[in-house]
Amino acid sequence: MGRPATDTKQKLISTASELIWKNSYGSVSVDDICKAAEVKKGSFYHYFKSKADLALASMEDHFENSKQDYERIFSQSVPPIKRFEELVEHIIEKQSDISITYQQVCGCPYATLGSEMAGQDQDIREKVDSILKRYEDYYASAIRDMVAQGQLPKSTDIECLAAELYCYITGQVILARIHNSLEPLKRDLKNGVFRILNVKDMH
Repeated sequence: MGRPATDTKQKLISTASELIWKNSYGSVSVDDICKAAEVKKGSFYHYFKSKADLALASMEDHFENSKQDYERIFSQSVPPIKRFEELVEHIIEKQSDISITYQQVCGCPYATLGSEMAGQDQDIREKVDSILKRYEDYYASAIRDMVAQGQLPKSTDIECLAAELYCYITGQVILARIHNSLEPLKRDLKNGVFRILNVKDMH
């Protein structure tokens, strides 16, 4: 029996995620994806109308795979400052695991694809914007709790601070990819996050 249809679609999504994240959108062709996934080109076009369509699906899939971790990290049962500490540990751990798998630092998949394609494909730009906002919402929820608990001033612009944190974290991860080194990330990420929050490290 042949591979189930849902498995074929998922294999294309997973393969595209890996190839685009490791390399770039422009350097990876539909043929490359089909070859790596061991899927016929006709099957590709059965599920996706274009490479851009597959890229959209791969971004959504990546977010859904990350969602469980973020729900755990940003659980209301975790003290809000501790959520950010666990976020930093999670980012470094994930980047370390990926660098071992691909023998290079891959950085942020959304920033990589977004910076390459946002000016060329509106659907990709809108998808990246949508996903980044979802991550910022996690940050905002913790900041909102910090304000409620008196750890930040009531005048705090919660949305602005969440966006600033996301920009800083994403920038650090992008630099890790550029330098192909996780050492600055391990050294600076936690201190930078706590500095932006204007709170002291828990330890």
